[in-house]
Amino acid sequence: MTFEETLAKVKKIAGEADVAGKDFLAVQVNITEPDGGVFYVEVKDGNVTVEPFEYNDKQCTVTMNNENFNKLLDGDLNPILAFTLGKLKVDGDMGKALAFSNLIKK
Repeated sequence: MTFEETLAKVKKIAGEADVAGKDFLAVQVNITEPDGGVFYVEVKDGNVTVEPFEYNDKQCTVTMNNENFNKLLDGDLNPILAFTLGKLKVDGDMGKALAFSNLIKK
C-alpha cells in the first residue's frame, strides 16, 4: 500500500470517528520506508483533521513502517504489543498516543 493510500484510509477512519466531547489531540505520524511520509491527526472542537504535513505543536509523534501501520489500522496489530516489540515508537505523551490508537480503531 502506498503512503497516499494509507493517508486516505486514515482520513476515512478518522472521518467516521465519534469525537464529540473528546479532548484536544495533536499527533504526528511518521511512516518510514519503504513508502514513507508524514501526516498529522488533530481533534479539536469536535472535528478531526488529517493532513499530510508536519505538526509543530504536536503532543506526540508515532513512528512506524507502512506495513505495520496498516496492520494497526486493520486491527491486526495491537498497539501496546507493537510498542513492546519496537515496531511502534512514540516520542512525547504516551497517553495521547493511546488516545490516537483508540481513534483509529475500526
